[in-house]
Amino acid sequence: MRILLVTKGHPFEKGPFFDMFDDFDGIEYTHVEQPAARVFFDPDLARDYDAIVCYDMPGIQFQPGGPDFEDPPAKFRERFLALLDSGFGFVFLHHALAGWPAWPEFAEIVGGRFLYLPGELRGRPEPDSGYRHQVTHRVNVVDTAHPVTAGLPKSFEITDELYLAPVFEDDVHPLLRSEHAFVRDNFYSAARAVRDGKMYDNSGWEHDDGSNLIGWVKRYGASPICYLQCGDDPVAWGSQEFRMLLANAIRWVGSEEAHAWARGR
Repeated sequence: MRILLVTKGHPFEKGPFFDMFDDFDGIEYTHVEQPAARVFFDPDLARDYDAIVCYDMPGIQFQPGGPDFEDPPAKFRERFLALLDSGFGFVFLHHALAGWPAWPEFAEIVGGRFLYLPGELRGRPEPDSGYRHQVTHRVNVVDTAHPVTAGLPKSFEITDELYLAPVFEDDVHPLLRSEHAFVRDNFYSAARAVRDGKMYDNSGWEHDDGSNLIGWVKRYGASPICYLQCGDDPVAWGSQEFRMLLANAIRWVGSEEAHAWARGR
């Protein structure tokens, strides 16, 4: 398989991250950073690839006093949606859930949204989302028959970052649920970190209990989509279960089986 691997917008340790992709048998990748990667979100220019893996966070510029949110260019939106309508596989990883915060449709494509600042989602006000690094938690596979979870044990332990953020559960097919409690006291406020400069703080922050769904598949247009919340750092990348999940997800979204499933839905 040939994939386009898209990064930038959020810091990560490049060496072990790319080592993980180098270790995947039968998967060749071309790495492109944002914003240069935007040109490939196009039915003609993406045809050399079987899938696109997004480990990026476009549309956000972090600055003192809080982030600025960029509207995606109209031409980019048009070509991206045309690519999805044509049928093309995407895997969105971890912080990609926060991408394009000024574009409501992007949340519909991925299946949820991480909000760095309080905002609006699906016509309703939403508080900023929560984050918690280095959480050791148990993951339960809720669809053991799906190709993305093939070969995985029914449950496994991983140490990774988790999010308290909206998930559109009614619009996705669930794969993975965490046993961690997705409640306000177990997370820190994203806005306190990026707007107020206070990391690991949740004072004055309120958030309803959230979804424990951390992996799903869905379709958008005629395209199969997979989102995996796992994958923050080298500890997570070293997990054999995560590596199996990621390789399975890449192979599935690029398969004729996945494309037929998306078209059928």
